[in-house]
Amino acid sequence: MVLRIIKHLARRVAGDSCEIIIEPNQGWFNINWRELLHYRDLLFLLVRRDFVSRYKQTILGPAWFVIQPLLTTVVFAIFFNKVAKIPTDKLPPILFYLCGLMIWDYFARSINSASTSFISNVTLFEKVYFPRLIAPLSCVISNLFSFAIQLLVFLAFYFYFKLCTPFGAIIKPNLVILVLPILLLQAFAFALGVSLWFSALTAKYRDLSFLMGFLTQLWLYATPVIYPVSTIPTQWRFIMALNPMSAIVDLYRYAFFGTISLSLDYLLVSIVATLVTLFSGILVFNRVEKTFIDTV
Repeated sequence: MVLRIIKHLARRVAGDSCEIIIEPNQGWFNINWRELLHYRDLLFLLVRRDFVSRYKQTILGPAWFVIQPLLTTVVFAIFFNKVAKIPTDKLPPILFYLCGLMIWDYFARSINSASTSFISNVTLFEKVYFPRLIAPLSCVISNLFSFAIQLLVFLAFYFYFKLCTPFGAIIKPNLVILVLPILLLQAFAFALGVSLWFSALTAKYRDLSFLMGFLTQLWLYATPVIYPVSTIPTQWRFIMALNPMSAIVDLYRYAFFGTISLSLDYLLVSIVATLVTLFSGILVFNRVEKTFIDTV
């Protein structure tokens, strides 16, 4: 796949009639969007590579996108709901956990794959030039496909419980469903910001690449995926709102079920936190991008 990408870049450069001059990025927040658009074919190729290679040479293939969240949901329902007696706001545990895991898995997969994009693509960086931002960006985009698959699985269970079980009376979808793509965009921006931070740091400090799984697991428990926000004391909810994923998960549940515990003020806090993370990630990424090839 790396050889294919190099050949693709070579053909693109050979086909350009103009002279290409590679200069260092002088601004910390400066992103050459025209250059990113110019290399869109490479971006699509990397997105395809990330999606196809994830479960290549496996027996079940893309079915793992469905099996993993279902198995996780079953484990959560047994240990957290039945054993630990953690409530689910009177909702079916399967639906409660599937809805939270749907958006959380997208975020976790994105930061786990994109945070090591510098290290995993170092051989490619050494041979050809292209905008380095494409590497983490492709990881975050490719995980949208797994999110779409999990969304279809969730909707299948959702309509079953809504139409065929007594739980249909307490499941009350609302118009917030129309703004779910905007919430997904916020999750995309937050995942990209966190990924830029960690991809820049892991280029110099390899220890972080070994800690990513542990940090993601801790982050899961700091996000209302396995428990409803209603179980958190009111005085602590503002701190939870500093984690943008808390408001996103809670609003996803509100859109499908009609239950919400975080106010709209906390949503504004999460949006501000998302923007701060994204722009600071761009700053750190642009800072490290100039010299990372000497340290990787």
